Amino acid sequence: MPTVAPLDLDAHCIAAAWLNDIPHFALADGVVHRLDHGHKWTEAHDGLLAAAPDLDAGRLICGGEDGRVTAVSVDGAVDVLAEQGRKWITDVAAGPQGAVAFAAGREAVVRFSDGRTRSFAHARSVEGLAFAPKGMRLAVARYNGATLHFPATEGKPVELEWAGAHTAVSFSPDGKFLVTTMQENALHGWKLADGKHMRMAGYPAKVKSWSWGPKGRWLATSGAPAAIVWPFQAKDGPMGKAPLELGTRGDTAVTQVAFHPTEEIVAVGYGDGMVLAVRCADAKEVLLRRPGKGAITALAWDGEGRRLAFGSGEGESGVVDISF
Repeated sequence: MPTVAPLDLDAHCIAAAWLNDIPHFALADGVVHRLDHGHKWTEAHDGLLAAAPDLDAGRLICGGEDGRVTAVSVDGAVDVLAEQGRKWITDVAAGPQGAVAFAAGREAVVRFSDGRTRSFAHARSVEGLAFAPKGMRLAVARYNGATLHFPATEGKPVELEWAGAHTAVSFSPDGKFLVTTMQENALHGWKLADGKHMRMAGYPAKVKSWSWGPKGRWLATSGAPAAIVWPFQAKDGPMGKAPLELGTRGDTAVTQVAFHPTEEIVAVGYGDGMVLAVRCADAKEVLLRRPGKGAITALAWDGEGRRLAFGSGEGESGVVDISF
């Protein structure tokens, strides 16, 4: 059984992340905790809604109910990147060359590393943000589809239409596909080269967590009593192909997934606090954490894939130490 270093906190864990190999836990009350030769913490926001590490894992980009966008460094220092008054910052994304994007109402705003900003207005609220793996391209999830913006140029945005409310967005690691979660129990995707649609449905619940596998061969998702893992090896992605169902448990739903950084192994968190690691090749399971207090709401591997940080809706957090 892997060893678990527990950290019992007081609020819902929004995100877990590794900054310079130190585990960080961002909570809904606005406090960012870290395990760095003991338990330390930083008050970053009055109510935190979103958090994501920047691309070099040196800072945690956070957005809150206080209308601020901050960068929390590994030593706990808080740098205020933007202030939007009374608007809630509902999503953040870290981009290339130190760029940061955030959602505030109907606007998606990109802040470049030199402090310049560029705003993109939408007809309805901006629900999700993601930068492309290469180049300065920003995807926005919105009502009835997604929009691709090119913040560094005057290029015309690309509109990808599909009826319904799209709530989050992600590029495949090779940049060939764009996938959104939807308010209904489904994913939708586009093959960017030709605009072909991909509809991934059949979930009993909304998909609230997803994770790309190494080299983008698989996309793992929550929203069912198993991790639903879609194949993206073929040129048309998962179209016409069935997903894997890993870590099936009939009595509780999968709430969080996180692919190992180098192996085709997915960490699966459940509504009862259990965490499994499951291998795609043969569905072999390893128990990483027994059921605990609250559903798993955050999972993050360290860079080497030896440790897994987890957080729950009741604040139970910690690190699982494991070697495959």
